Amino acid sequence: GALLALSKPPGLPILGHPGELSLTALLPALRRRLGLPAEIHVVKAPTRECSGLVLLSSCHRTTEQLQQFFTDARRRGRYPATYRAVTVGVPAEAEGEIRTGLCWQRQGDTVMVVPVPAPGRRSLARKEVKSTLTRYQVLGTAGGCALLQLQPRTAFPEQLPVHLTLLLCPALGDHEHSARVGKVLGVPFLLPPEAAPTRTQVLDEELLCRLGLSPQQLHRLPLHIHLQELVLP
Repeated sequence: GALLALSKPPGLPILGHPGELSLTALLPALRRRLGLPAEIHVVKAPTRECSGLVLLSSCHRTTEQLQQFFTDARRRGRYPATYRAVTVGVPAEAEGEIRTGLCWQRQGDTVMVVPVPAPGRRSLARKEVKSTLTRYQVLGTAGGCALLQLQPRTAFPEQLPVHLTLLLCPALGDHEHSARVGKVLGVPFLLPPEAAPTRTQVLDEELLCRLGLSPQQLHRLPLHIHLQELVLP
């Protein structure tokens, strides 16, 4: 009917800046190629850094109904979106939930998302901090890495990569938050955001060899978080 699904590569933004390649900029060409009579728009899509399922629609009413469904499902404690992630490190527990407050915080010249472990009622009421929740399950492990299933119940920018750092298992290709996980004698620990400036992810030689990458190529490694499934009504 009105719905169209496609798979987005990592690094492609939904909106983008003027003159930048983006999913929205490609929609008119996609419409012409498919011979669709009405314009198509985005119902649901992963963020710029993530790959995976993009849901498009050529009917505004369908779009509104589905977006309302996704919002209502999260409020009822359901998980309409399922992601997969490859992590550097294996969570201590095979499954569980990550709960924390998240907020935007300025660090020097940049603004970043940081966890707030015990947000106060006032900060939540003022919406300075948002309470967030992600359910996770380990699907497999190999070579010190893990394949995780992630089901976010809340929606906040960079929620999934930040939550993975709280598990001490940053996503492979996370060049923004992975520096917050340090190691002493091979044991990971959490660093405060202000003590862990953004940098290219550091991987050990064995993992680099398995990936077929040199340290100089690491900055091109994409974020390994993939929107795999959307449940529709």
